[in-house]
Amino acid sequence: MTIADELKARLKGRRVVASVSGGKDSAAMSLYLTELGIEHDRVFMDTGWEHPATYEYLRGPLAEKLGPITEIVNKKYPNGMVQLVTKKGMFASRMQRFCTQELKVFPMRDHVRAIQDAGDDVLNAVGIRAGESEARSKMPAWEWQDGFDCEVWRPLLTWSEQDVIDIHHRHGLRPNPLYLQGASRVGCWPCVFARKDEIRQMADSNPERIDFIRSLEQQLYDSAAKRYAEKGESFETLGYAKPAFFTDKTGGGAPWPIDEAVKWSRTSYGGKQFEMFAAGERDAGCMRWGLCETNPDKESK
Repeated sequence: MTIADELKARLKGRRVVASVSGGKDSAAMSLYLTELGIEHDRVFMDTGWEHPATYEYLRGPLAEKLGPITEIVNKKYPNGMVQLVTKKGMFASRMQRFCTQELKVFPMRDHVRAIQDAGDDVLNAVGIRAGESEARSKMPAWEWQDGFDCEVWRPLLTWSEQDVIDIHHRHGLRPNPLYLQGASRVGCWPCVFARKDEIRQMADSNPERIDFIRSLEQQLYDSAAKRYAEKGESFETLGYAKPAFFTDKTGGGAPWPIDEAVKWSRTSYGGKQFEMFAAGERDAGCMRWGLCETNPDKESK
């Protein structure tokens, strides 16, 4: 019996719902399921906070190669992240990561339940690799998920990044263009967990995004300040910090305004010395994918 036959026997006719994010791993998972002959629905949890290039990739090259991708939003927050944080009057943080719950987990749960209510038995396939983090390395390939009332399957758990790149090449699918610009991951733009190089890349390539986040920080501050003033209070009297998208990444734990985060992103290790130049993220990205464009004039000499 082949691997495909064994998997189909285990699936037992269940409807496979595959989470697709616009990133390399979920795309590789969908390609792998196609290779195995496993039919699957592709769903994208739209946070309203993705990079424009990710939306273009999902609706263009990715959908053309994989097939239709259903975009799902939280009906309570159809406009995504901005509507969510405005309603709550605060940004998500490492301690209160409500954005993931509200914009990804709950909409996916509701989608799965709707399919189940229609009479189908569902299995949720997720493109997670053990090599991505210590936490993910401890996850099993198959696991019952109480919140969704279904089993979750992680087909790529033992895959390496090179395996992911290879299957893209095998199917002639170019990756999300953000990878070729040096991004190591794609998703929320930015994520509260964004690394130094990701913040720096965003500031360098899309300063308008920094302006937007600064404006959103001010909007939340003004709204809260007005509420406090009506009660004769202020941020200072209450001892509250001003709303900020990031949390101090040097270990302090306090809210960190976007401009402070950008300033830190331009420092070397330790966050004290400024670097004049970034470390060639774009070159590293295209080299990793084997898609660097060469200069034909140089090659002919």
